[in-house]
Amino acid sequence: MRVVVDRELCQIHAQCVFAAPEVFELDDDDRLIYVTEPGDELIGAVEEAARACPVQAISLEET
Repeated sequence: MRVVVDRELCQIHAQCVFAAPEVFELDDDDRLIYVTEPGDELIGAVEEAARACPVQAISLEET
């Protein structure tokens, strides 16, 4: 699974950070950084993060 964040849509609400902190975080400048290919054990958390995004900026692609 590959995580893709549309940076033009993302408004840094950080709901993904709360849903999947192992994958998403904010750096010191409040920019979103994330793991593009998280392990299979994190699929549920990443799916929850995608659903939690208020602007639907997160998508998942099969690898």
